[in-house]
Amino acid sequence: MNRFALLAASLLLAGAGAGADADRLKIVTTTSDLADIAARIAGEEAEVRSVCRGTEDPHFLQARPSTILMARDADLWIRVGMELEIGWEPPVLEGSRNGRIQPGRLGHLDASSAVIKRDVPGGPVSRAGGDVHPSGNPHYWLDPYNARVVAEAMAERIIALRPAVEEAVRGNLERFRRELDGRMFGADLVAEVGGDRLWGASLEGTLEAWLEERDAAARLGGWSLAMAPLRGAKVVTYHKSWTYLLERFGLEVPIELEPKPGIPATAGHLAAVAELMRREGVTIILQEPFYSRKAAERLAKQVEARVVVAAGSVGGTPEATDYMRVIDLVVEALAEL
Repeated sequence: MNRFALLAASLLLAGAGAGADADRLKIVTTTSDLADIAARIAGEEAEVRSVCRGTEDPHFLQARPSTILMARDADLWIRVGMELEIGWEPPVLEGSRNGRIQPGRLGHLDASSAVIKRDVPGGPVSRAGGDVHPSGNPHYWLDPYNARVVAEAMAERIIALRPAVEEAVRGNLERFRRELDGRMFGADLVAEVGGDRLWGASLEGTLEAWLEERDAAARLGGWSLAMAPLRGAKVVTYHKSWTYLLERFGLEVPIELEPKPGIPATAGHLAAVAELMRREGVTIILQEPFYSRKAAERLAKQVEARVVVAAGSVGGTPEATDYMRVIDLVVEALAEL
């Protein structure tokens, strides 16, 4: 019997559920971003905890006894999915001996189910290609539209588990959407035409024309306005983690500092990156704080580029206090360049 199974057995013997509040939902999320959104949607109806801190890389988290303790009493387990947690989630769920949160049960929510997915491989994948995910790039939460989709999925699952809290949860969801839409397009424009219409035009790639037809282009605000001058620009990133955010605002990622996902930068690859940056006029390198800055800073000196270090998750830096602030910070950093 492994150490996780031993821990689970001892917990059961000690009396599972001791001190549990039968009315308040216990939610455990795999990342801090999901935890922040879940807390906004559940409000006072739930206690929300995250397995991964914003300063940790969720790809390489290790299954810990403390994580099994969190999972043991959870009513709802919410994962990013798309194989992000594949290295550590299965032993945690098995060790928890909590039937409510196993895959396929009502208490297990894969938040990726309805999101827009990018970088989905067109054929078989293998470890030779690096840390490639068969279901696509799992960093989808950095697309504000996907955060909206995830919030809606969370609300429906919470209501399914606790029908009595439906009114409160739907009210929380509406407030979350209104704030997110306001940050994306500007609160005044959202109040005038509605977030759903703006997102619909944005997803179709017709937002600019749609606004011009209604003589409303001057009223666009929020992240969309701040990022508009950068549309069409190219940004080099350390890992394939910023694709969703950059493509949402019309920017392109031509290459990463990693030669393959999860593989550290090599001298030969960095030379190729430098050549591409010179040739295509790329002047921005974007990465998270938990990656070493040495390669990015050395490359920036060679090609006269700027290194932007921004949190890709809630808690990744002291300033990244919630999901909205995470997007605020990276938009502000890029818009200043």
